[in-house]
Amino acid sequence: MSTLNEHHIQRIFDKLDEDGDGLVSLDEVKELLDKIGACTGLDELQSLVGKTSLNFIDFLFFYEAMVKKNNEEKIKEDNNIIDNSLEDDLVEAFKVFDLNGDGFISCEELQKVLSRLGLWDEKEGSDCKNMIHMYDTNLDGVLDFEEFKNMMLVSNS
Repeated sequence: MSTLNEHHIQRIFDKLDEDGDGLVSLDEVKELLDKIGACTGLDELQSLVGKTSLNFIDFLFFYEAMVKKNNEEKIKEDNNIIDNSLEDDLVEAFKVFDLNGDGFISCEELQKVLSRLGLWDEKEGSDCKNMIHMYDTNLDGVLDFEEFKNMMLVSNS
């Protein structure tokens, strides 16, 4: 929903106010919302607005609330897309480390992958166990996906 300036909103209000009494009924507002694809029930609209008709100031506030709600929903939608994408990336990264596909990353698997990437120094073998221990919340000696995800999210923040 793009934002309109007050002049445009006044023109819309005037068109809806067919009898020129300075008020727009909720039926007329609902009809407008239906036309622009923002369908809502009359009862829901009345509980939202708290009145049976709106003067121009009320209509302006209603419009601004609708724009704000729409923007918040868009931001939430965008965040969900980002969250899902991040989750997919983490699943793929987990699979890289879970060499035997058992759903866990062992110290040996971590060491092999880090060695392949050139990030493992044989002299520092205890680091692998310490890395796993630091994020192994259930203390089973391996990382499951949730523990891996927490590790990755903590190290990225």
